[in-house]
Amino acid sequence: MSMHDLELATRPQRRGTDTFDLDIPDGWQQGRGAYGGLPIASLVRAIEQFSDTPDRTLRSFSAELPGPTLVGPAEVRVETIRAGSGQSTLSARLVQGGETRAFAVAVLARPRAPAAATFCELEPPVLRPYRDIPALPGGPFFPVFAQHFEYRTDGPFPFTAGKEARIEGWIKPRHVGSLSCGAHLAAVADAWWPATYSRASAPFLVGTVAYTLQIVGAAEPLDPDAPFAYRARVWVQSEGWFVEQRELWSEDGHLLALNQQTFAIIK
Repeated sequence: MSMHDLELATRPQRRGTDTFDLDIPDGWQQGRGAYGGLPIASLVRAIEQFSDTPDRTLRSFSAELPGPTLVGPAEVRVETIRAGSGQSTLSARLVQGGETRAFAVAVLARPRAPAAATFCELEPPVLRPYRDIPALPGGPFFPVFAQHFEYRTDGPFPFTAGKEARIEGWIKPRHVGSLSCGAHLAAVADAWWPATYSRASAPFLVGTVAYTLQIVGAAEPLDPDAPFAYRARVWVQSEGWFVEQRELWSEDGHLLALNQQTFAIIK
């Protein structure tokens, strides 16, 4: 079993009809708590297990992260808000130490309107091939959890006082295990450093407080060994807050997911 196993790190164990246990592992931290993608992917998996509707896949996922998820036991409680003929809306709450550390609402649904036009007006990022860019070796400025991901940047490096708050490059988990498309994308979307670091000249701490994921590609299993093309921009930063737009693309240029995050600058 790999120390980088994302499936194991986010695995919920069912305890009751609507309750799951989590064991938040050491080694996945960003600061005090686990990086946000770990509790987020855990909530996705608990919701998918509770719903038990394989014909309905994750389409939209919104989460608030009011506090850090710490190493150790946690509980997830899932509730169905409404289950219709083709769409289910559910909520999940991660509780630790008597406090809510993450709360999410998810939409799981079947494909709809097969006759409707399919298009994407976004152009994929223009990157050097994945294998032509060396993986970053890590270093003192990388958070602990970054050891579980491979980063190949083709855009600005962090803390270089650049003129744009943007990132472009390739990313993939070192070991995925068996994860649904939704949980896989949810974890990876949160794994890159914030694009605002490209404009910064020195490190500072930030935290995600709100996270929204829209899965727009075909809801089918992802190749666990395939990298994602990644692009992110911060368009505005004010009063110690910023909003970042992130994109995940397949290696052959298909848009898979859009992610928006609201960050607080901690210090």
